[in-house]
Amino acid sequence: MTLEEKLVILSDAAKYDASCTSSGVNRKGESGKLGNASACGICHSFAADGRCISLLKILYTNECVFDCRYCINRASNDIPRAAFTPEEVAQLTIEFYRRNYIEGLFLSSGVLKNPVYTMEQIYYAIRLLRHQYHFNGYIHIKVIPGTPQELITELGYLADRISVNMELPTGESLKKLCPHKSTASILKPMRSIQEQIHADRFGRRLLAGPQQQLADPFAPDKLLSVSGRKHSEKTDRALTVSSSRPAFVPAGQSTQMIIGATAETDYQILTAAETMYHHYDMKRVFFSAYIGINEDSELPEPGQKPPLLREHRLYQADWLLRFYGFQAKELLSAGKPNFNIFLDPKCDWALRNLKLFPVEITTADYYLLLRVPGIGVRSAKRIIAARKDCHLDFHTLKRMGVVLKRAHYFITCKGKMMYPVRIDQDSITRSLINNEHEQNWEIAQDLNYQQMSLFHDYKLKR
Repeated sequence: MTLEEKLVILSDAAKYDASCTSSGVNRKGESGKLGNASACGICHSFAADGRCISLLKILYTNECVFDCRYCINRASNDIPRAAFTPEEVAQLTIEFYRRNYIEGLFLSSGVLKNPVYTMEQIYYAIRLLRHQYHFNGYIHIKVIPGTPQELITELGYLADRISVNMELPTGESLKKLCPHKSTASILKPMRSIQEQIHADRFGRRLLAGPQQQLADPFAPDKLLSVSGRKHSEKTDRALTVSSSRPAFVPAGQSTQMIIGATAETDYQILTAAETMYHHYDMKRVFFSAYIGINEDSELPEPGQKPPLLREHRLYQADWLLRFYGFQAKELLSAGKPNFNIFLDPKCDWALRNLKLFPVEITTADYYLLLRVPGIGVRSAKRIIAARKDCHLDFHTLKRMGVVLKRAHYFITCKGKMMYPVRIDQDSITRSLINNEHEQNWEIAQDLNYQQMSLFHDYKLKR
């Protein structure tokens, strides 16, 4: 195949990996190196007309010896297959960067021969970018379960973010749909990455005194072989840390779960995500609505609409876990295991806890303000800062970014509500559902949330 033919296949195959996130890394340009990394602006991909969407998103290969039942690239599927070489991945990234199409690289892969061989190929591609082409931009890679510890370590000093996908929310579903994977094979590298990130950060904090001068761990005389390909020797980086060397996975790790392929409830999914944040220090847990692409007795029938509104509700709840101080057990329970499709999780929680409302804007503390629908982190901080020096009213709250069409049911300002409102669950629910109806319909119909691919434009007006 030509490089362009490979690119058509492997960029399209990458669209099932979720990666719409800011990079989490600020790295300035350096003399003699190409590119930089910004903590914002790293998105899905870019369109054929050159619109900068900033991340080259590809698979190294869509060949795969695994037979995960939900995956388009599974071994039993008869589809066109392709594989890059390390040199081709590096060349594509640099050429697209020089044309100002991208700021970084998102690289995932099927399993070519075995996990070790595949990840060594990816290691060589990333090493070429960093050390031969001196590429200093953002790199996010997916690690395949079964990758050796020493190889994960080497990759962690080259990439900005690493992901090991959970794939499915429970071990039972994983066993049923992914016969080549296990919970242990997924959690083990996650734990290893977490521990190495902590060791690296701790080692850097200890370097307040004289810096240690280290040999380059990527020097040619430190190469060894694991499966026929050479890569760098493992070193004890917890003890040999230098402020002049790259940090280990500076943007942290993330993971992804498929939603709707199996019968788990939202409560099970959100609890699994909460566990990832609390016990594995995840930066992000991504949710990917299942798209029916394979005929299989264990899966929903092909042609069914993906559960995009459900995915949207889970992302809203994920935001509440990460930034608003909520816990999964507050939002859902065994008795109420799924989100209200008509209301966002924060409104739904508030309606079930009306005894806490209305909240007085002029006296409520920051954490109580965060629980009010329509008040976000930024507007809560603005309210706390502003009320020290001025008198607040509803007009001022709107200018601060408070969404009053939701918030006015749950707040008072100087003891008064914006409109006469009866604090009644049914009447407030009807009003909020009416406000959210149009947006919910658009999400469910997939009108605004379609991911762009490398070679297609959707509804592009010329």
